[in-house]
Amino acid sequence: MGFKSLAGKFYAGIVQKQIEYQRKNAVSLQQKIFLYIVGEAATTKFGTDHGFSDIQTYEDFKKRVPIRDYEELRPYIDRVISGEENVLWPGTPAYLAKTSGTTSGVKYIPISKQSMPEHITAARNALLNYAYETGNTSALDGKMIFLQGSPELYELNGIPTGRLSGIVAHHVPGYLQSNRMPSYTTNCIDDWEEKVEAIVGETIKEDMRLISGIPPWCQMYFDRLSARAGGKKIKDIFPNFKLFVYGGVNYEPYRARIEESIGFKIDTIETYPASEGFIAYQDSQKDNSLLLMVDAGIFYEFVPAEEIFNENPTRLQLKEVELNRNYALILNTNAGLWGYNIGDTVKFVSKNPYKIVVTGRIKQFISAFGEHVIVEEVEQALMEVARKEGIDIVEFTVAPQITPADGGLPYHEWLIEFGHAPYDLKGFALKVDQALQEKNIYYKDLIKGNILQPLIVKSLKKNSFVDYMRIMGKLGGQNKVPRIANDRKIADQLTRYITN
Repeated sequence: MGFKSLAGKFYAGIVQKQIEYQRKNAVSLQQKIFLYIVGEAATTKFGTDHGFSDIQTYEDFKKRVPIRDYEELRPYIDRVISGEENVLWPGTPAYLAKTSGTTSGVKYIPISKQSMPEHITAARNALLNYAYETGNTSALDGKMIFLQGSPELYELNGIPTGRLSGIVAHHVPGYLQSNRMPSYTTNCIDDWEEKVEAIVGETIKEDMRLISGIPPWCQMYFDRLSARAGGKKIKDIFPNFKLFVYGGVNYEPYRARIEESIGFKIDTIETYPASEGFIAYQDSQKDNSLLLMVDAGIFYEFVPAEEIFNENPTRLQLKEVELNRNYALILNTNAGLWGYNIGDTVKFVSKNPYKIVVTGRIKQFISAFGEHVIVEEVEQALMEVARKEGIDIVEFTVAPQITPADGGLPYHEWLIEFGHAPYDLKGFALKVDQALQEKNIYYKDLIKGNILQPLIVKSLKKNSFVDYMRIMGKLGGQNKVPRIANDRKIADQLTRYITN
């Protein structure tokens, strides 16, 4: 055991006490953050426009600050981008995180000098919490890699700007810099396939122990490693590789294929970072739910998902939430986001401590006929059947087919790239359809009432989604294919890859 591993064990014990305090005092810590951020922003443009100096309670806050998405908050954000000071938060941002939205095009999310450390602290705590639970700190003695966007930043009216992963790369603690890969030069390569090949070349002979990234792009890395090593499993290339850290998408559809590539069931940590703040991380290997970050500069609000588009939706603070109910997540942050609808939905599975699962995106659903099928239901239905049938799923997306060419009843079209395809595709589709009916009563009623016909699965050629993302200029990094949509913008592009 090396020095870093020994030091990690000691430090993990200290951090664990902090985490336990946060678990036990979540509500009071949220109240403390609420009063702090409202007080700090009282004299900003946003604060004066919304009467922050008169806010004493959460009820006061709700009366003055409406829920907004990026477009609705944009007039203030545009003033921040122009270089104006004291708009949403005192001073100017330390950074602008550039991200792509499905409805707003390019978005610029402010990161303040107060919010930036929270991203680093949360990531550190996720790793040290794992070390404390398992006793495994060996990753600190070897190499680790974070598959991410370019760390190159540019200035926008004097504010350093770039992808969140690139910004975070400049704040990796010094004691991890010697462990970290790839090289800065390789990390700056724009073309994702060229970048992955360069990363493979740099890492294939190294003692890699921790690998992190969005699952589909990590899978690409594993595939290229295996090809370069003559078909070896990752465990034979990196015998000390013991921890996979991921975020951005639900891991379950990728789990079987990734574990097959690695060669064993590896320990994993799911994280929930966003440009707007680091929201949660998995705090136990026995439980896949995520511990909500209650002391990380974010005051959370929760709106019942079915009310999010109402004119006056119900708004709840942490102490008011119920278990197993779908909520739209609303953020108020120490970077100046107020009543901000991040677009995600979450469900609480525990209130002691407060733990969540991410159930989908507000705008990712199918409700062409009132069925309101959500991502969580689609993923669960598919994976239940795939596991039972031993079917390997590489990637998929679902869209409505309202006007079938044959004039028949409309249906949900599932475009799936299989690793190991089912022998009976129609039979597989019927089983998935039955599983989906069991999860969504509205969908079931439409099937039974002959408004919809059962879903139809179309099998796609190998690398279809990679090719699609390449064409769209979104290959790699933090980009991902939406699992479900209420239109056919993505589906119509993918139909070119359907196998006969």
